Amino acid sequence: MKSQWSNFHQIGRNSFLAASTVYVSNEFNFLNTSLLNRRSFCFAEGDRSSFVVLKSEAEFNSALSKARDGSLPSVFYFTAAWCGPCRLISPVILELSNKYPDVTTYKVDIDEGGLSNAIGKLNVSAVPTLQFFKGGVKKAEIVGVDVVRLKSVMEQLYK
Repeated sequence: MKSQWSNFHQIGRNSFLAASTVYVSNEFNFLNTSLLNRRSFCFAEGDRSSFVVLKSEAEFNSALSKARDGSLPSVFYFTAAWCGPCRLISPVILELSNKYPDVTTYKVDIDEGGLSNAIGKLNVSAVPTLQFFKGGVKKAEIVGVDVVRLKSVMEQLYK
């Protein structure tokens, strides 16, 4: 015979799971196939961000050219799937990408095939690394997780 506590605990756990399922299904559009290319990020349906996942050296070179010729304010976000701190800062980067839709954020997974040369071109030695370009010049760099500094740099450069 089960105790009253175990019945209560079971009901509470089932209620939480049901609430979570309803919340997720109402907030996110899982039928949008473009989400498959955005690893480790959750995008809401009303997403206004300018967020690009770079998957090849050609894509990286094109993005870097746009950033360096001054035609596009940009943030390069160097990350890796195995990086715990990268997973911590990812939601903040997404939030800022939505807040500053005129700034293109490029996600560069250092383990993605064909992107190893990209790391050398911008002297990236650790992940997460964020590099901020404006007017064709790298204006700032953040290595590691510093949310306060990240928000401050974005506001100073792109407001």
